[in-house]
Amino acid sequence: MLSNTSLPILSRLSTELGLLSIYHSPGDTKLLCLLRFVRLFAFGLSTLILVLHLSRLGVADSRIGLFMTLTLLGDVGSTSCLTILADGLGRRTTLVLAAALMTASGIVFALCDSYWALLAASVLGIMSPSGAEIGPFRAVEESTLAHLTPPALRSDIFTWYTLCGKAGTALGTLACGWAAQALQQRDGWTATHAHRVLFGAYAVLGLLHAFLPLLLSPACERRATRSPRPERPRADESETTSLLPAPQAAESKVPSHQQRGSLLPTLSPSSRPLVLRLGGLFAIEAFASGLVPASWIAYFFTTTHGMQPSALGTLLALTALISTVSILLAAPLARRIGLVRTMVFTHLPSAVCLALIPLPCSLPLAALLLVLRSCTQSMDQAPREAFLSAVVRPGERTAVMGVLGVVKTLSQSVAPSVTGGLVQGGRFWVGFVVAGALKVGYDLGVLAMFVGWRGREEDGAEENGGCEGLDGEEGHGEEGHGEEGHGEEGVGRRVICRDGDGDVEARK
Repeated sequence: MLSNTSLPILSRLSTELGLLSIYHSPGDTKLLCLLRFVRLFAFGLSTLILVLHLSRLGVADSRIGLFMTLTLLGDVGSTSCLTILADGLGRRTTLVLAAALMTASGIVFALCDSYWALLAASVLGIMSPSGAEIGPFRAVEESTLAHLTPPALRSDIFTWYTLCGKAGTALGTLACGWAAQALQQRDGWTATHAHRVLFGAYAVLGLLHAFLPLLLSPACERRATRSPRPERPRADESETTSLLPAPQAAESKVPSHQQRGSLLPTLSPSSRPLVLRLGGLFAIEAFASGLVPASWIAYFFTTTHGMQPSALGTLLALTALISTVSILLAAPLARRIGLVRTMVFTHLPSAVCLALIPLPCSLPLAALLLVLRSCTQSMDQAPREAFLSAVVRPGERTAVMGVLGVVKTLSQSVAPSVTGGLVQGGRFWVGFVVAGALKVGYDLGVLAMFVGWRGREEDGAEENGGCEGLDGEEGHGEEGHGEEGHGEEGVGRRVICRDGDGDVEARK
């Protein structure tokens, strides 16, 4: 039996880790987490072998880089179209259509060896060259989660949503490594035969992913009806009190330019500068990630250090599992130091480790740096999603997240060709160093631009012309106020003012 002393500790621990939040969440929320696990398991299954498969088919390193670039560029088309139309077509329908593209790509990879057929399947379908999210899935699911979840619980839900993805990647990579080696040990089987079987499994997982969204309830769709006015938040609420302080009622309020019947949403004037600023930073980080995605890292350890598939799969699975566990620490940390500081201070160490990976000549040191990188590599993801959901208007979340996803994919698409050229010229190490340096620059940029920002969405403010400080301070009238001054004289304070029509103006 548990003692009276241990019960409060377990209760506190379950609260800090968000266990109660995910347990009491609606079935749709749990199903969305399952969707991400299945999808990232499939991406992890294919990422380990994608570059190796093309290399076994006799494709030159430079053409492999071009293949990955064109794959990401093709993803821009499917992502932008499906994401922008998601709220009009229906979020569940969008997820099913994207999963169908994923299934088609897996079938072609399982049956064909032609470079051009595989390229067409990657460009027109969905095949992750890095093991990370591609396609419209994440933008649609995150917008739906923000819509379904009460504000006080969103940080916990996003943490578990991110954790499910990382767990899927880890298990998919582990399964791929051991399955590939086991299949190659069969009589008459080559690496290419083993890879085809794994791509067939990718297609099967795509079919499963296409079925699961059909189980989601209509509550996942965007509603155009106005909900009752929510309770007004306290003016002294700080960023560390709630990671996503956006009332659920605000999610159901749809601006006049996005009423039902319009498939193409438009961004409000206040959202455009924010999207441009975030897009620029995300583009830098995405380009850096594209220089050394998981598939190129696997290729680096295979060609430089001679690792076998099972050992390589175990190493990458270990790093993914460490990343998964570290995600649980993100929400408690963000409640104490804030979203932006959590994003930056956890991401910086991993960027430094990434730059150092190719420098050691021995496998143990390189593997150690890869493991150290994984310790904080993913801790910024849940706070970043929470921050985006907080600063973006509810009716624009799907569109904004889709636009930012397209920007990241475009930037990431250029990088693999650069890496392919570096590998061809014997300068693979340059990609790691440049990627680490760019990620450090991204972290410093986020810290400089957004360290004081907090979001508030308030129906009453939109209707009555109030102002809301993004630092958690509530504004008044037309000029608002800051902690260090009033009206437009407040130093370093960001204020959002909404008039009766819902127009927003951001001022310092």
